Amino acid sequence: MARNDSLKMGELTDAYYYILLSLINPKHGYLIMKSIEEMSEGKFSIGPASLYTSIKKLLDAELIKLTEESEQKKIYITTDKGIKFLKNEIERKRKMIEIAEKVFNYKEML
Repeated sequence: MARNDSLKMGELTDAYYYILLSLINPKHGYLIMKSIEEMSEGKFSIGPASLYTSIKKLLDAELIKLTEESEQKKIYITTDKGIKFLKNEIERKRKMIEIAEKVFNYKEML
């Protein structure tokens, strides 16, 4: 599936996932990037070009919205639709992990 189709399919790329999660509380671009690095413990980062491309797509899909704008900063927040999308993605990932644990008998290997 092409990345552009993931939102249409009801699935989130890692970038979309972390941006939506980061924007549970309002943030501007630089703070979004720092928040993502912090919450992922440095395992995921996003650069400015990718961030703002993703923000545009999330705005178009109404998963985030602009809450405040000044000459220097735009502040975004996840919408109710975005929160629902995020919760669905979390459940989808939980099911994927559950399947993997069954396949690999993960619990027995511990």
